[in-house]
Amino acid sequence: MNTLGQKNNPSFPARQHQTEWIGPDQGCDIHQRETSVCRRSCRSRHWEGDLIGGSRNSYIATLVERHSRYMMLIKVANKDSESVVSALIRQSQKLPAELYPSLTWDRGKELADHQRLAIAADVEIYFCDPRSLWQRGSNENTNRLLRQYLPRGTDLSVHSQAKLSAIARQLNERPRKTLLYQTPAERFAECVAAIS
Repeated sequence: MNTLGQKNNPSFPARQHQTEWIGPDQGCDIHQRETSVCRRSCRSRHWEGDLIGGSRNSYIATLVERHSRYMMLIKVANKDSESVVSALIRQSQKLPAELYPSLTWDRGKELADHQRLAIAADVEIYFCDPRSLWQRGSNENTNRLLRQYLPRGTDLSVHSQAKLSAIARQLNERPRKTLLYQTPAERFAECVAAIS
């Protein structure tokens, strides 16, 4: 099994179970995102996010910083927008504003209340085109690694936030080929140092 990640490409299979979408008139389109976000420079510090599901209607929000592939896992009570957005706001308060300028998400209804997140976290939010998982390639690739710890079909609600943070730490301390065998933690530390 390749544990070092894989290249982003538009061949990701479409997520078939996702049927509810935020419409194009309900948020900033990914094509309005600054070109600097695509360059993945240490100065950009932009994030990609997703909601992954388990059995018994259990969910976890995942955030991945584009430059470093640094991951954060966030326990959420439910997949409704109020629960997800509230959890993301709490997580954003743990980061300096300079490290969280934008977030790219798919068009799932869990972020319907994105304006509340944008205001509370002072973050710009962009939405991918429908069924275009490669537009959040860093997040999708890291979610695949995460499934080694949290297999599909397992009950995610049994994991405490402390346990999720420990899993994220293990992933962040794993060298990645795409980072020239640096770890996400090392690369993210460089980003933090750059704003000091």
